[in-house]
Amino acid sequence: MEGNIPKTTKLLPANAYTKLAPGEEYVPIVPPGDKRAEVTPWSVTTGLIMVLIFSAACIYIALRAGNGIEASIPIAILAIFFGRMKSPKSTILENVIVQSIGQAAGVVAAGAAFLIPALYINRLDVSWWHIFLATLIGGSLGVVLIIPLRKYFVKELHGELPFPEATAINEVLVTGEATSGSAGKVLLMAFGLGAIYDFIVEAIHAWNPMITTKTLLGAFGEKMSQFRLDLSMSGLAALFGLGYIIGLRYAAIIAAGSVLSYLVLVPAIFLFGSQIDAFTYAGNTYHIISMSSDQIFAAFVKPIGIGAIAISGLIGIVRMGNIIASSVSLGFKGLKGGRHDSDEVPRTQRDMTPRNVLLIQFASALVMAVFFVIVSLSTVDSTTGQSYSLGQSLLYGAVGALVGYLFSFLFTPVAARAIAIVGVNPVSGMSLITVVLTILVLVAVGLKGTGGMFIALVVGCAVCTALSTSGALISDFKIGYWIGATPRNQEMWKFLGVAVAALVVAFVIPIMDSGYHFVIQNAAGQWVSNQQVLPAPQANMMAAVSKGLLMDPANQPWLLYGLGGITAIVLYMAGVPMLAFALGMYLPISINLSVLFGAFVAWIVSKSGGREEVRKARSEQGVLIASGMMAGAAIFGIITAVLRQAVLGAPIKYLSIGEKFWVEKAATGDLYLKSESAHWFEGFPGQALSFVMFIMLSLGCFLLAKKGAQWFLRDEERQAKKAATKEEDGEKDND
Repeated sequence: MEGNIPKTTKLLPANAYTKLAPGEEYVPIVPPGDKRAEVTPWSVTTGLIMVLIFSAACIYIALRAGNGIEASIPIAILAIFFGRMKSPKSTILENVIVQSIGQAAGVVAAGAAFLIPALYINRLDVSWWHIFLATLIGGSLGVVLIIPLRKYFVKELHGELPFPEATAINEVLVTGEATSGSAGKVLLMAFGLGAIYDFIVEAIHAWNPMITTKTLLGAFGEKMSQFRLDLSMSGLAALFGLGYIIGLRYAAIIAAGSVLSYLVLVPAIFLFGSQIDAFTYAGNTYHIISMSSDQIFAAFVKPIGIGAIAISGLIGIVRMGNIIASSVSLGFKGLKGGRHDSDEVPRTQRDMTPRNVLLIQFASALVMAVFFVIVSLSTVDSTTGQSYSLGQSLLYGAVGALVGYLFSFLFTPVAARAIAIVGVNPVSGMSLITVVLTILVLVAVGLKGTGGMFIALVVGCAVCTALSTSGALISDFKIGYWIGATPRNQEMWKFLGVAVAALVVAFVIPIMDSGYHFVIQNAAGQWVSNQQVLPAPQANMMAAVSKGLLMDPANQPWLLYGLGGITAIVLYMAGVPMLAFALGMYLPISINLSVLFGAFVAWIVSKSGGREEVRKARSEQGVLIASGMMAGAAIFGIITAVLRQAVLGAPIKYLSIGEKFWVEKAATGDLYLKSESAHWFEGFPGQALSFVMFIMLSLGCFLLAKKGAQWFLRDEERQAKKAATKEEDGEKDND
């Protein structure tokens, strides 16, 4: 482990990343006696603005691309950038608070994206307050459950746990003073680039974002399509930015999963299936010779992907067996610590009082129980057609809250230790375990049907959000420990960040559903997942598991799920990253090719430039360009979803030139948005123009990386000259 110790900056003490010798103490950059500004109107307001922007961006990207984004580094960069504009300039402790509050955006979005869409996919009646309470309760539990473990993980194990994610953010906050100006400009310019590009694509419809071989390759593409060999790419800046940030290797593995699905499995199923007559499987009738490649993928290949995702998550949990076993025991050891709120305790070690921590834990569990009781009382048992009685609802609420709290308590140290050691939170696997075990417990007490499905998924959402929050907060604590922040301030203001993020997510998800829809009707009139627009792979997996166990176990494609599980095991044996490949198998190839395209452009940019330092500087612009582009594209994507609202009269109809939109009223009185594409938009001109503009987007990123690298190297040179001047002046004074 010694060889992996990062190089410390001049501001950080030499023992910041190393294990302390007996009797040695770590003194942070800002010592306990330093009273410089920390929690101020500027730091809190800026942090909440970051939560608003990045919560919306994170949930949008997670729903549309099936992958989350890390918001902490861009938030830290923007904190420094805007902090330099005010007078007096923001302190490093204020920047820590901005980053700590803002980080709630990603963790709450992750918890919601994994579970909440499953409620829509299973066609349950979901309200915004369901989403708000589920994520708020989970996030609050994540905060108070990790607080008692802070001293143990952060101080007592100092130098023993690498904290890779926290280290990266810490280096940004500590060293960013020299280059934050150029970094902030690149981030904001990328935000504008992504926003303008995707708004033109999705609101104005100036060109068709869906690029297909069937249209672009003419007769040859048509011939390919006859054998169900169809390739497509979704030309959106949001997806391009995702590929730009995750890198070529990871994007290639995801794309490889799509290649197996679309170029091997789909044509093979068509080749053999077209030789037989119509047949019934898992409650549906299929006639393969009349099915398109997308229909074959949705019916037979996507369930294989779901099975692969599920088993990949479980294998990930098993592989972390040592971490899990040691984490639970270490967590109980951490709970034995004393009070850390007394004035006698140094400022840098003061936590919220244990009494308040326990009260919030109790209140969260109580609110969760009341929430489940209300859900049960308002739900009709789909198996009997009757409502649940008050007694039944009280039982289900108590059991659901107990299970949710218990799993949150047990898995919190696991999430914290996993983040501290490998930088990866095994949320998907633990959430799947939570949902399955919750379902088994609810079935044991007599709850089945839609009520059981709703409670199980909401419990899973609360636990998932708690785990995401606790993993992120332990990183916050470590950053604060290195720099010298007050833990109590980080803890108290994290609650506000979680609450605002929960509100944003509770607003965005229903807007996305009403604008784009998680489920749509296919040609046969069946309700299916809207895989091309809102794939939400983890949520689809959770929806399939809950429906299979509680609603209709006889009509589930268990064989296909099993084949997916076997695929995951084979991938593990072959040393291939399972979850990445499994996501590729599940997600539409149009998404994965766009992600791969962005990753390839990032690779080209990193190889350009004559000198090594130039190449490195251009490569390091990647996180800025990608984060800014995805945030801008996401915000304006949500604006577009608002413009698509039928209840608002669909204002998008006044902007769109490639598609015609109108609103129709159903017999029930509900309003629906209808659309029809122009011939040029759907055909070769619209798609060819899209491909050209995607190339232009790549060129724009290259030029931005080139300019950003120039600014970065210029700032470094200026900083080096200042340091040399100070050193020279110091030598003169000594003389």
